[in-house]
Amino acid sequence: MDAFASLFGVVDAVLRPYIGLVILALVLVNMGARAFEYRSIVKQARDGGVDAVSRNAIRVATNFLLVVLSFYFATVEYHAGTVLSILVVGMVLTDLFEFESRLVEIRQEFTVDRPKAAIAASVLVLMYIAYITLFQYVKPLWETVV
Repeated sequence: MDAFASLFGVVDAVLRPYIGLVILALVLVNMGARAFEYRSIVKQARDGGVDAVSRNAIRVATNFLLVVLSFYFATVEYHAGTVLSILVVGMVLTDLFEFESRLVEIRQEFTVDRPKAAIAASVLVLMYIAYITLFQYVKPLWETVV
């Protein structure tokens, strides 16, 4: 592939072969940051109340990078990138609402629940990008069966 015949030129030449693995790794980092954020929210709520609660910068940064990279992936793989972009945007919106619901729970003095919808959305994103990225390793076995 000519590096300058694509939409983003040299960026495509460098990033295109590895974009699926980069997104997969970023989703895993995002899930870890989400777990860390939940623990810190529980601790912050116990120590200082609703005013002490803050978002985790790593999770916010990985959310932003996931949106940008999923939109880029849509320029590389049209169908898979579009589906992934929709899933990632849904996950980011779920994260926003889950954080606000944690604040409501703290204000109402309820126990702080895990962000179940955000966890489910991130697992869905993880399953999809893992399928897209890792299926090439299972494809020979799959073709012998099917």
